[in-house]
Amino acid sequence: MSIDSATERQTWVQHLHDWRVEHVSERMFILILALLIGFFAAVAAFSLHWIINQIVILLTSSFEKSRANWLYLVYPVVGIYLTSLFVRYIVKDNISHGITRILYAISSNKSRLKSHNCWSSVIASAITIGFGGSVGAEAPIVLTGSAIGSNLGQMFHLDRKTLMTLVGCGAAGAIAGIFKAPIAGLVFTVEVLLIDMTMSAMLPILISCVTATCFTYVFSGDNSLFTFHLDSEWSVQRAPACILLGIVCGLTSLYFIRMMGYCEGVFSRYKDHPHIKLAIGGSVLSLLIFCFPALYGEGYSSINMLLNGRTEADWNQILNNSMWAGQGSLLLLYIALVILMKVVATSATNGGGGCGGTFAPSLFVGCFTGFLFSRLWNLYQIGIYIPEKNFALMGMAGVMSGVMHAPLTGMFLIAELTGGYSLLLPLMMVSVCSYLTIIIFEPHSIYGARLAKEGKLLTHHTDHAALTLMNLDSVIERDYDSVSPDMELGQIVNKISRSHTSVLPVLDAAGNLLGEVEIMKIRNVMFRIELYHHFKASQLMVEPKATLDDSIPMADVMRTFDRTHADWLPVLDAERHLKGYISRQRIYTMYRKMVADMSED
Repeated sequence: MSIDSATERQTWVQHLHDWRVEHVSERMFILILALLIGFFAAVAAFSLHWIINQIVILLTSSFEKSRANWLYLVYPVVGIYLTSLFVRYIVKDNISHGITRILYAISSNKSRLKSHNCWSSVIASAITIGFGGSVGAEAPIVLTGSAIGSNLGQMFHLDRKTLMTLVGCGAAGAIAGIFKAPIAGLVFTVEVLLIDMTMSAMLPILISCVTATCFTYVFSGDNSLFTFHLDSEWSVQRAPACILLGIVCGLTSLYFIRMMGYCEGVFSRYKDHPHIKLAIGGSVLSLLIFCFPALYGEGYSSINMLLNGRTEADWNQILNNSMWAGQGSLLLLYIALVILMKVVATSATNGGGGCGGTFAPSLFVGCFTGFLFSRLWNLYQIGIYIPEKNFALMGMAGVMSGVMHAPLTGMFLIAELTGGYSLLLPLMMVSVCSYLTIIIFEPHSIYGARLAKEGKLLTHHTDHAALTLMNLDSVIERDYDSVSPDMELGQIVNKISRSHTSVLPVLDAAGNLLGEVEIMKIRNVMFRIELYHHFKASQLMVEPKATLDDSIPMADVMRTFDRTHADWLPVLDAERHLKGYISRQRIYTMYRKMVADMSED
């Protein structure tokens, strides 16, 4: 873009902004933006799924169903490689883990997402998933919708709270548009993304959800993403099976989160070697898809097979296109292995350089878990007969609730997605039991766990959120006076006269902290001129009450001040060199201001 065109655009935006301020109220303008965000989110969702379907049809329509297809060893590697090239040379930014990036933006960048996020995730995930990447398209679309909301807000110079609302509108509209589930979109935003929800924010998000859902119906018709017809009415006699399924889903969610974290740790070792990551991720993914073709792409076709199958022959279709084809006796073993390997395949896709989310994989694993649970229950006649398709549906809600720590989202999404409102009560039971099981072992969702490790996760607790938003680096006082260990008292007193801190660090030649000279502790000698040449810093210094690492979370900083009752604490880098000091008074003042700002409506 030329300088003249950029200037012209800025001028146009400024004129529009000025006209809006003069003629349209702030509240009405936010509602208009919410409607636009919902529309654009629906367009992005439809475009992504259309591109994915076209790629899948082009690549796999000629496959033989009765045997293994060797191209499964090739397509995923090609997809990951093309995606990595697109990200490296065109986007030039990290776009993986879409929902985690939204949480990070809320936590550290005041809901500001980069403009390329409005389109880059759509292209990257379409390539990845179309070529077989075992990930979901939902997280990239949620990132796209949130980026649209964030950039529209930035364009019109809206404040942080309004930006957060628009980010929520984008995320909610994306979920509503993808699944034609407006309630689930709203609930997802409240449960997973937004820190604080007021009535002023509720209406824009709801408008975005309804708009996205309506336009998705216009674009793609009345068909749901999954088709489901209730096999039999739920009865209270099946309550024990629902409770047990919820516990199983919670444990499956635990495996999902832990295995995902382990695999990400493996790939992080090679973050500076993209070709090694591609080789490892591509090889693992290709081999898994060749052995288990159900892992190809989002896996929604396999989910529909389980949700609509009535006989063994229907369910055995999952074995098609593989070395397992025609071996119906191994169906349960195949499903169990697919559940275990889906997480590995998802991690290999993203770790190797692909782009996609864990939304669809959690639905996939949940459906397979519910089906396997019900088949084993009926096979061994543990209790009253339970319909496999019904419990496959409940399993989707259960695993999603556990992985995302969002029982309401799992419950309402599955109910809206399939029209299974008659199963709302058992969906509640499974979702709640899964959530209660997972929180025993994991305090954070799969999205929040990555940020929680770095101390960058905002929560619904205002005090913790305020500490998260506070930046340690911004409160470090670097303008300090230091002394050497052999400096005499007279020189130290001269330093004290210029210092604005109550301590003077004693540093060696390399900048390492040896100790501190506390002004209050040397007041009995500092005014006695005759002693100025008798004492040196090494004789007057004391050990600091505590030292702070420069990567420590602010919550730990506050706890250290409370424990030591210190007024100043030194901050050291990884090499134990002094970076500066933190004042107790300064961080408590900042903390009180942050809490006050977050408490405003």
